[in-house]
Amino acid sequence: MESNGQGNPSVTIRRSSKVEKTKKKRRFKLRPYLLLIPIFVFAIGFIYYPFIKTMLHSVSTVNFKGEITGFAGLSNFKYLFTRKDFITALLNSLKLTVMTVPLTLLLCVVMALLANNKRKLSPIYETMFTLPMAVSMSAKAMIFRVMLHPTVGIVNHIFNLDVGWFLDEKTALIGIMILVVWMGLSFNFMLLLSAFRSVPDQLIESAKIDGAGYFTRLFKIQLPLVSPTLFYILCTDMVLAMLTSGPIILLTHGGPSRATTTLIYMMYASGYGSSNYSMAACISIIAFVLTFAFMILAFVFERKKVHYE
Repeated sequence: MESNGQGNPSVTIRRSSKVEKTKKKRRFKLRPYLLLIPIFVFAIGFIYYPFIKTMLHSVSTVNFKGEITGFAGLSNFKYLFTRKDFITALLNSLKLTVMTVPLTLLLCVVMALLANNKRKLSPIYETMFTLPMAVSMSAKAMIFRVMLHPTVGIVNHIFNLDVGWFLDEKTALIGIMILVVWMGLSFNFMLLLSAFRSVPDQLIESAKIDGAGYFTRLFKIQLPLVSPTLFYILCTDMVLAMLTSGPIILLTHGGPSRATTTLIYMMYASGYGSSNYSMAACISIIAFVLTFAFMILAFVFERKKVHYE
């Protein structure tokens, strides 16, 4: 009679080994998904759920407890665009973004080019350029409050000025812009410095031998090669500029005469100050749409001007 293999120990061992291999394969396939679970939980709890809730609040009537009491449709947005303070906040946000982002980018490029060639004193001025990164935002705001004080401030004293800065509605937003630019310099400088130093020296030397001048080498070789880093800084700075609220909360509270009120500060004041959660949600949605539009423009620019090779 032929054996069916049920009592054969070798056959049993082979079957058990196959089962173990199958289990290992399943575990191997499931492992990436298990590792992604914490990320999904974080994203759902802190990104997607608040965003969906904000969208629901923007088209609803909400009481002071944050509870939805009815459906309002687009009436909240229509009412918002009839308010002069919202138009002022919208223009201030656009001014802040349009003025600070190019200026920060230009200053970071100049600083990185100055520090590109390593010298004996390189560690000193590199540390000076990156030092603001080690200072908290609140400390930076307090430093600028003292520096731009109308009577005891060092800026007015050095340049012999009589400017109220944060107390004058004509100069308050300019003072916030100066602070925003200074806050964005150190980290962007560090990124650009590493990008410029990663440009192959052989290309620069070959261009020098061919008779290319400094600006030709800069615009034809260096800037195209560091364009991915420039694009990253451009995108992040636009987002940060549109979300500016911390310095305004600490220094001006949106004043004087709403001269420094931005969209995010108005959202903060409407939500936490007045418990008008539907208005705050509408403002945040509009700020998101504007930021998204800036990102689309940046990516259109990226296709034409950014080189990844």
